[in-house]
Formats: sequence, structure tokens, C-alpha cells
Amino acid sequence: MTSNELYIAKGTAANAQYVVDIDPKRAGWTHSSLRIVELEPGGTHTFTAGDSEWIVVPLQGGCTVQTEGEEFQLLGRESVFAGVTDFAYVPRDARALIASGAGGRFALAGAKCERQLPARYGPAPEVPQEQRGSGNCLRHVRNFASADAFDCDKLIAVEVVTPGGNWSSYPPHKHDENRPGEEAELEEIYYFEVDGPNGFGYQRVSPSRVGGADVLAEVRSGDAVLVPDGWHGPSIAQPGHDMYYLNVMAGPGETREWRICFHPDHTEGYR
Repeated sequence: MTSNELYIAKGTAANAQYVVDIDPKRAGWTHSSLRIVELEPGGTHTFTAGDSEWIVVPLQGGCTVQTEGEEFQLLGRESVFAGVTDFAYVPRDARALIASGAGGRFALAGAKCERQLPARYGPAPEVPQEQRGSGNCLRHVRNFASADAFDCDKLIAVEVVTPGGNWSSYPPHKHDENRPGEEAELEEIYYFEVDGPNGFGYQRVSPSRVGGADVLAEVRSGDAVLVPDGWHGPSIAQPGHDMYYLNVMAGPGETREWRICFHPDHTEGYR
């Protein structure tokens, strides 16, 4: 894909059901997906999981999720900047109904998978959080579905909030090769929201191979960037405007793990 195809501006991946709909066909890869649905007060949305596992993540508002004979009440949050949220896991081959009395915006993070795991609820207080980096590289990470925090077959998903004026996804790193014990091959989606009506940020992806991904994009709320390969980072937040992104990852490896390789030219002092 070209650089222009890897940057997905708000509205350009929308359809009748979703304001964002990035599936493997749209992305030009095999594993990772992201959908975002907006519901009016009292609205509902039904979807079938197919050959993928999904996590329903409230971005704004709360909802109920019915699937596999279970009903999960998601309290949600006022916005992605308000803190962590609870979430619901929908297994492959399942059917799910999302209903929201007050309305809201909900992300569906997905990955093609093989095993059918049980439908489950993820409580917000159990989401591991960490402060990563220091100085102007400090950021806040919410590891709600990292490989060591929540059981999935293939899906890995986390949230990052970068304070205004700071850099994250730094040092630049990659995960586009299968090197056991050192690096895991993962496709990745970045979905962005920026605090404030005029906020923006920047996302860089540089090639790790000849003809590889090469992106420098100004990003605003509702935009996404695809990372099929390459060194990604930094993610840069405009001063005065905190920047949020949801990372959705999956790959072909038998073991579900997040193993990355840092760019050797930019590692000292930050790793």
C-alpha cells in the first residue's frame, strides 16, 4: 500500500454501519480489524463475529453487550481522556447485540483467530496501567488487552494517552518479523482522538525494508494509521492538547506476544 493508503482520514473508512470500518481487505493484510459504531440514545447495533474475536471498548458512553447467552453492563466513560473503561470480549462465531440507553461511541477491536474462547467482562479496576517514559516522552498506557493482561487467542489491544507537547511510541520500534524470543510479527492499527476541537498530532512510520511503509501524517480525532511493517514512532501531541490512541494488533505467530525491536539509532537513553 502507498503512504496515502496507510493514513486513513476521518470519514474515509465509514459506511452505513460504522464511522470507521477497517477490515483485513481494507487494510491489505490478514489479521487485524477495527470498527467504530456511534449509537443515538436508545440505539442498538448487532454484529456477527465471524472468524474473528472482538473486544467492545466504550470510547464515550456506556452500553450493554449481549452475546453467547451472557449480558454485560459496560459503565463506559465520558471520554477517552476520563480514564480506563470496562469492556466485553465477544468470541469468534458469536452474535452480539450492543445497546445504549444514553447513546455513545464504541470501538470493536478485532483479530482473526482459531480458538473460540468464552465471552467475558473486563472490569475497569483490573486494567493494568503504567506510566512509560520520562520527561517529554512520558505517556500513560492502559494495557486492557495486552498479551499478559487479558486472555485472547490472537488479539492484542492497548490505549495510550500522550500529554500535550509530548512524544510517545518512542524510540521508534518495529514488529514486522518473526524472530523467536526477540520480535513478533504483528499488524497494527492506530486510532486517534485529540482533546479539544482544534487539536492535532503527528504520526511517523519509516521503512524497515526497501519499499516498506513510509508515513508522516497530521492526525486529528477520528483518523487512523495502518502499520503493516516498519519503524513506527514518534507519535507527537500538539502542546495543550492531550492525544489518545487505541492500538489494535494481531499476527500469524502461534504464540500471542508483543515483542518489539527498537531502532538502533534512537535507543540510547530512552529504552
